[in-house]
Amino acid sequence: MGVTRQKHAKKIMGFYKHNFQFREPFQVLLDGTFCQAALRNKIQIREQLPGYLGGATQLCTTRCVIKELESLGKALYGAKLIAQRFQVRSCSHHKNPDQELSKKVKRKPGIPLLFIIQNTMVLDKPSPKSLAFVQKLQTNQLVPEYQKQSIVELKEKEGLVKQEGEKRRKRKRAGGPNPLSCLKKKKKKTQEGQEPSAEKKKRRKRKRNRVKAEAMQSVQKNEGE
Repeated sequence: MGVTRQKHAKKIMGFYKHNFQFREPFQVLLDGTFCQAALRNKIQIREQLPGYLGGATQLCTTRCVIKELESLGKALYGAKLIAQRFQVRSCSHHKNPDQELSKKVKRKPGIPLLFIIQNTMVLDKPSPKSLAFVQKLQTNQLVPEYQKQSIVELKEKEGLVKQEGEKRRKRKRAGGPNPLSCLKKKKKKTQEGQEPSAEKKKRRKRKRNRVKAEAMQSVQKNEGE
């Protein structure tokens, strides 16, 4: 295995580890074409693939891949035997041609493609969808699923997320001002038996006027005598 190819694979796997949280064991889904190419070029998938990807791998295939290899007869009998050695997973379809599968994979971000070219395994560079996804992450336009789950778990731990079935508490609405506070303030009552100062002034003025009038009458009376 060439040093250049190892550096190439290490760089690409670093991209997926950093941006899509790839962790060991790396799950590798094998199709009929890959198994047939490995058989033809005498590549030991189980032994060589972990070294190329730089970590432990979990190899698997699907039922539709096995059925496809069976339908092609003796020509791909060896490839079918190779595929059956790995974990067989169920799928929702019965047939999926290799070319269509590659196209569908490239439409989804975060899924690398692995080929066998000229007797060597080659990890394809990140697809435009993966690059666009990472660019959005860097501009904070979206949050990846694993981070969303982490945020939810953190909120639940801190008690910020209500458990299922818990009734929502009604928030108190801000009410208007207290109607009693809108009433005009009453004037302070005078103490019992005490007249207001204005009334006192009026009485004093009337008393002074009366005294003056009596004094004038007394003077006029004296002058007349």
